[in-house]
Amino acid sequence: MTKTTIWEVDVLFGDCDPAGIVFFPNFNKWMDASSLHFFLQCGVPPWRELQKTTGIIGTPLLELHTRFLKTATYGERLQVHTWVEEWRDKVFLQHHRVMRAETLLCEGRETRAFVIHPDNDPDRIKAIRIPESIRLLCS
Repeated sequence: MTKTTIWEVDVLFGDCDPAGIVFFPNFNKWMDASSLHFFLQCGVPPWRELQKTTGIIGTPLLELHTRFLKTATYGERLQVHTWVEEWRDKVFLQHHRVMRAETLLCEGRETRAFVIHPDNDPDRIKAIRIPESIRLLCS
């Protein structure tokens, strides 16, 4: 079983298109922010701190699937529910549900990996085996 976290978003006027509807990439921006929030809430140190101790620089997005169901507009408060759906050796699948109270507006599934700079090469990244300590914090 994995933990679920909730990250709240206040929709601003600038998040919307001229019709007052949230511009679709903003849902993905909020899910990306909720991914980081998930790890912090589970007790994983911030990426900069983790880089100093383990070399891990973050969890870049490898693949994204988004399904839009309802619209949102400025002035609304949304909740992004996030959890890890599946842990694999070097990647994990993260699930997000963007809600307005009990109404599902959007959901997304992301494939991400924990990465390092190999051999101190700042121009490249390399996926590593997901540390068991991180899996345990998130379960």
